[in-house]
This record gives sequence, C-alpha cells and structure tokens, in this order.
Amino acid sequence: MSLLPTEQQNKLKKTAAISSICLAILLTIIKTIGVFYTGSLAVLSSMIDSFADLFASSVTYFSVKVSSQPADFSHRYGHGKAEALSALIQSAFIMGSGLFVMYDGINRFINPTSLIQTSFGIIIMIICLILTTALIIFQHHVAKLTHSQAIRADAAHYGVDIITNISIILSLIIVKIFDIIWFDTITALIVSIYLIFNAGKLAKDAIALLMDKELSNDIREKLCKLVLSCDHVEGLHDLRTRDLGGQYMFELHLELDGNLSLFEAHRYSDDVENKIKEQFPNSQVIIHQDPAGLYEKRLDEEILSIHKK
Repeated sequence: MSLLPTEQQNKLKKTAAISSICLAILLTIIKTIGVFYTGSLAVLSSMIDSFADLFASSVTYFSVKVSSQPADFSHRYGHGKAEALSALIQSAFIMGSGLFVMYDGINRFINPTSLIQTSFGIIIMIICLILTTALIIFQHHVAKLTHSQAIRADAAHYGVDIITNISIILSLIIVKIFDIIWFDTITALIVSIYLIFNAGKLAKDAIALLMDKELSNDIREKLCKLVLSCDHVEGLHDLRTRDLGGQYMFELHLELDGNLSLFEAHRYSDDVENKIKEQFPNSQVIIHQDPAGLYEKRLDEEILSIHKK
C-alpha cells in the first residue's frame, strides 16, 4: 500500500501516540485497583506491563514528534530513525517487565499467596480487554497507512496485552471455580515468557532498521520492474534500498544509451525518479547514469567476493 502524504502521516502518528498514552494511564489505574482487591500475581504482571507501556508510549510520542521534523543541515536524511530507537527502548522495558514477573512468579511458588475478590478481578480485566482491543485496531490502521516502526511497536505491546488479559481472565475463573491458587502463578510465568519473546522480536526489527537492512524482495522486485518499464532504460544495477523510518530510500545505477547528451540522460533519469515517487510517495531517490554495455565491477559482485573469502 502506498504511503500517505507526510503531513497526514505525522498527524495520524501523533494521534495514535497520544491515544496510547491516555489508555496506558487508564489501564494502569484500573489494574492497580484490581491488584489491591485480588492479590493476583497475574493481574500484577498485567499492571506492570501497562506501567511499562505508559513509559514506552511516552517514548513513542516523543520519537514520533522528533521523526516528524523535516531534514536539516545536520540530518539530511531526516529524523525518521528516531522511531526505531523508540522501538528499541520499548523492547528493553518489555524485557524488564517479563523478567520481573518471572522472578515474582518463582517466589510465589516458594511462598504461596491466597487470592481474594476474583470476581472483581475478572470484571476489571474484561474492561481492560475491551479498551485495549479498540486501541489496537486503531494503531494497526495507522501503522498500515504510515509504516511507522514506533506505532507498530506500540501496537505489539498492546497485542501482548490482549493475550495476557484473556489468559488472566481464564486464570481467575479457574481459581474462582476450582480454588487452584497456583494456576494464577503459572499464568503469570507464561505471560512473562511471552513478554520476553516479544521484546526480542521488537529489538530485532528495530536493529534491522538502524543497520539499514535492505527492503523486502517484493519491494525491490517491484522497483526493478517499474524502472525497466520506463522509456529509454536499458538496464539497472547496484540497487540499494533502506527504510529511513516510514520513508524509503532508493539508490541505483541507471543504464542508458551512451550516445545521449547529458541533458537527455538527465531528463530520462528524472522521468524514472518521478515514476518511482508515484509508486512510493515520500521516497528519496538517487540515480547515477551509466552508459549501457559499459563494464564496471558491480556491487553484488563485490559482496559475493567478500563473502566467498
């Protein structure tokens, strides 16, 4: 899906970030009340996660604000990668939350604690589930339209909340009906493992963006077909792509007739650049013209030669 104009993207991302902060505050308050009345470790684990989400959502808001700033003399590619830094910070908080809950869960096995007011806890978690689901639907919509790494990471946080909320509701129901207290602790431990796993995935994606990992093969193939379909283009090579944080960067060598004048070569290159930007709005494109048939060592050849050593 093509990206929206930059101004609309920034507006959507800021709205999603503010909505996330507001919900995180509300969920933290609701779950704190639930912990006080139930004594449930599972509810406590969810409350800790919501508190971490509050901090992470605040980081998301500031990262979106920074990434929305236009390019300047010190940051000529823009500030989009601030969102990847945000995602990396969020993954660290999720990881910390998971480890804390795991530690508390092991302690509960050693020193069991009785639960009270499980019915109240169930009601609390159902309310949280409904509110979280509504936010996630909105965040996924925004991430799809903007390709925002920070919003996608924030949605992943709350996606974990959906799973944890459902598991905690089931856990409290089982404790209430069958009086199996340790089931609450087991649920909390499972949630903590999932939190840690999810944090690792978020960190991996953020690091990939910060390390300028190539865009997907689908995007590269689509770009190649588009360029080769343009008039007067005889080939391309040394294609390099990266995500600047919701904004694509394309660099390529364009093969044209060597007898063209510099003016003509420039005009045909501009035609190619404009078609790329029609297909990938807001993208940055750098094109180097090469005479068709001229041999020079290609980037792919250099990479292959290095990795064969």
